Amino acid sequence: MIKTIIADGHGTGNVSRINGEGETGVVVHPHPPKDEAILARPYRSVFADSGSTESMAVDGSGTSVEYFVSPTAGFDSYIKVISVIIGDGGSPALNKFGALAALANGVEIFLDTQDLGTAIVHGGIKTNLEFIRLGTLTGAIGTGTDAYLADVSGGSTEKSYLPTIDFAQTFGLQYGVRLRKSSEDKMVIRINDDLTGLTTMNAIAYGLDF
Repeated sequence: MIKTIIADGHGTGNVSRINGEGETGVVVHPHPPKDEAILARPYRSVFADSGSTESMAVDGSGTSVEYFVSPTAGFDSYIKVISVIIGDGGSPALNKFGALAALANGVEIFLDTQDLGTAIVHGGIKTNLEFIRLGTLTGAIGTGTDAYLADVSGGSTEKSYLPTIDFAQTFGLQYGVRLRKSSEDKMVIRINDDLTGLTTMNAIAYGLDF
C-alpha cells in the first residue's frame, strides 16, 4: 500500500482527509469559485412561438401551438424557474383554467432534444390547481375561493394565477434543466385547447448561462 497525501499547494499545511465511511469532506462556500474561467450570466427568456408571439391566449384545440425557449448562443443555458401568468376576468377558481372550464386536453410542458428525445414535465395541465401543484414555488396568497389568486387590476376585472415551477425543488436539478450550447434543445409549452377567452397567459424562463 502506498500512502498518499493531498496537500494544499499554498504552504498552509492543510491536507485532505478520508472520513469514517470512506468519503472525502468538502466545504460548500456561499459563492462560486473566485478563479472560475467562465463567467456565469443570468438567463431570462420569454416563451414564444415560431413567429415570436409570446401570448398563449390562443386556440390550440384544432392544431396545437408550441411556445419554446432555447439556449443562448455560445452558452449552455440552465432553466431553474418557469414563471407563468394566467389572467382572466369573471370568476377564476382552482377547478377552472383561469375562468374557463377545466380544459379537455391540457397544457403540456416538456424538454425537447433532437438526440435524446423528450422529457415530460407535465403531460396535460387542465386546471389552475394542477398548475399550482406542479409550481411548488407558487406564493400562497389569499384564502378560500381567492386562494393563490392575485388581483392585478386594482379592483377591476382581471385576476391572475402565478404558478412558478422550480426545477431544483421539484426535480432535484441543482442548477435547473440544461439546454446544451449549439444544440436544438428547447423547453416547450404546448397549448392543446382554446384559450382565447383568457385575458393574459405567458411564461418566462429564468436561470443562468454558463
